[in-house]
Amino acid sequence: MAADHAGRRGRAAVALRELPADRLLVTDLVNVRYLTGFTGSNGALVLAADGAATLVTDGRYRDQAAAECPGVDVVVDKTLLGPAMALAPARQWAVETHELTVDAHATLLEVLDHPPVSCGRLVERLREVKEADEVALLRTACEISVEALRRTWEGPLIGRSEREIAVGIERLMVDLGAEAPGFDTICAVGENSAIPHHSPSDRIVRRGDLLKIDFGARVGGYHADCTRTVVIGPAADWQREIHAAVRQAQALGVAALREGQTPADVDAAVRGDLEASGWLEHFTTGLGHGVGLRIHEDPFFGPARTGRLVRRTVLTMEPGVYLVGRGGVRIEDTVCVTPGDPEVLTPAPTDLLEIA
Repeated sequence: MAADHAGRRGRAAVALRELPADRLLVTDLVNVRYLTGFTGSNGALVLAADGAATLVTDGRYRDQAAAECPGVDVVVDKTLLGPAMALAPARQWAVETHELTVDAHATLLEVLDHPPVSCGRLVERLREVKEADEVALLRTACEISVEALRRTWEGPLIGRSEREIAVGIERLMVDLGAEAPGFDTICAVGENSAIPHHSPSDRIVRRGDLLKIDFGARVGGYHADCTRTVVIGPAADWQREIHAAVRQAQALGVAALREGQTPADVDAAVRGDLEASGWLEHFTTGLGHGVGLRIHEDPFFGPARTGRLVRRTVLTMEPGVYLVGRGGVRIEDTVCVTPGDPEVLTPAPTDLLEIA
């Protein structure tokens, strides 16, 4: 199923007119890709209020841009910003101030008659709600990830290093059809599992260790994100206790991902559950985030987050408990909001596995 880039540009143009502004300069490459299909490493998009679009890139991507961006004019000039401004004079430009560098902003002030206005994360807001083709790519990335995890649990695990396991699951994802791992895999064993974003080391797996893996495949530019924590051998009582608390909180959070819910209310509900079980002070990370062309994108959970969830928003749900020097547990799923029950795209078991 091909992405409707022209439709996306049309929706962006409607939002642009509401600012109001005549032209939008898109410099975030992920947003450029979302609106055009362009996957090169250098480019800027000029979007007019009537939906007309021009991509400025350098000579390396002349042919690629023409092939990837039907319906978009392509101009080759490696300096990007000056030519982009000259292409389409406007009464008022809007720019991605959250992405623009200070130097680039200074360049714009030199060539524009009026200072540009902020577009206010216009494209990111559009990206929050996924189209059918995007959900399909996310679903495939998640299916590959879950299968790679299943094969990893088959072992052997004892005696292998964190780094070896991380590389192994990344290789499995590629072998299963991923274009690449979606991000650097987190594999953390024993006391290292209490570090939320631990970088895999030479620490080897030993009997009695917690083993936490946070990983995901990338397919067609779209990312999966999944975390599971297991015990190597029989679990100790404290490991069972924190795993049960996280599993309960995570299940509550997943069930709450319904149309009309606010991210703030979902966040409060999960934190309330961890507080009731006595572990909230050991939950030191965010609860979750949107996922798509970026591994972390809008919307995010938090007490100050506004707006309501709508169908085809895809988010992670990832509470954790981290006991410094001992170990930690995180359970994370990628979940799609639907008109009914949320769809868990990473349906790996969440019960406590004791792997020999």
